[in-house]
Amino acid sequence: MRAEIIAVGTELLLGQVVNTNATFLSEKLADMGIEVYFHTVVGDNPKRLEELLQLADTRSELIVLCGGLGPTDDDLTKNVLADHVGVPLVQNQEGLVALKAFFEQRQSTMTPNNLRQIETLQGGLPLPNRTGLAIGCLYKNEKNNYLLLPGPPSELKPMFLEQARPLLEKEFPTTERLTSRVLRFFGIGESRLVTELAEMIEQQSNPTIAPYAKPNEVTLRITAKTEDEISANALLDQTEAEIMAKVGEFFYGYGEENSLVEVVVSLLKENQLSITAAESLTAGEFQATLGRVPGVSEVFPGGFVTYSAATKANFLGIDSTLFDHVGVVSEECAKLMAEAALQRAETDYAVSFTGVAGPDKLEDKAKGTVYIGLAQKGKATIVTENHFTRDRSYIRHSAVMKGLDMVRRSILNKN
Repeated sequence: MRAEIIAVGTELLLGQVVNTNATFLSEKLADMGIEVYFHTVVGDNPKRLEELLQLADTRSELIVLCGGLGPTDDDLTKNVLADHVGVPLVQNQEGLVALKAFFEQRQSTMTPNNLRQIETLQGGLPLPNRTGLAIGCLYKNEKNNYLLLPGPPSELKPMFLEQARPLLEKEFPTTERLTSRVLRFFGIGESRLVTELAEMIEQQSNPTIAPYAKPNEVTLRITAKTEDEISANALLDQTEAEIMAKVGEFFYGYGEENSLVEVVVSLLKENQLSITAAESLTAGEFQATLGRVPGVSEVFPGGFVTYSAATKANFLGIDSTLFDHVGVVSEECAKLMAEAALQRAETDYAVSFTGVAGPDKLEDKAKGTVYIGLAQKGKATIVTENHFTRDRSYIRHSAVMKGLDMVRRSILNKN
């Protein structure tokens, strides 16, 4: 089944709201074996929406409309669709009960325009709204299939997962499904990754391979089309093995949510290791990144932010006269910071950051020059010299990601 998603709302066109619904729906529909071929955004204009519906009818078998189900005059999606398919709108009685109960609970008066929210297409299958008031609908006729969903993601997502998806699976059963696996890589750019995998990408059929660049990392989504999960996983395993043979050195984890910092914290916990940090260039960003992971206190007792030479001396006990000879933007400084932090915090690992975030040079070192130290209990300290690009914020983020990867590789004995 070919599908397309039409998001309705002038606020989307003006950039006041980001269209996250299309991403969510495309992924969930693909999991069901329904492929989305088109995404469109249209304003609150009945003529343009009607023109778009006419076009959609010629190219798609399922048309998903998001937004425009509310109580105001510009919430026109249901009205336009009803005119388009030639059926009237009728009140949904269950929705009416829920609507009245909502206003009674709030002890407020319901204005008549709220009744628009519980209208649905005659002959359609209504979709209750657990987190809002606007009723959704699946309408089918000999011409096409239309799915009406509310615009707010807090209403759309539960309505789709709890109401629409089971209904779609029942009404449009399919033997083929799409199963995806996301692989995450750090330390290799998208252009190099694509070059290394060029032959696989050019010859792809099933599974397919799709690279996505993210800040300081690259993800690969490999997708198999099969009739059952066992066959899908077999295909994905084979493709993943071929990918790993070429670029496995840079692989660090799976999934959309499993970020590098979460992988590192998990490894620290699994191996009962602790970590601290001494930050100059990053000014606490590395420690703040660790702090976003629930339960990180098990492995991270705290650390040091030492932006000036004076605080490096006071907080870490480093002889400030050494900086007169080697400078603060140096391999030696990164080494001293990491080792001092390790000793003072009594942890298994300590990461240090010193460098030039820009916009100007410092100690005759160019913007983007960053030294990252990794001190380890019982092992020699490692210091890397890095030359990051772009703006100040990106340089700092690049340094944090590199520091995390150094810890990950050390735990896995990849150094």
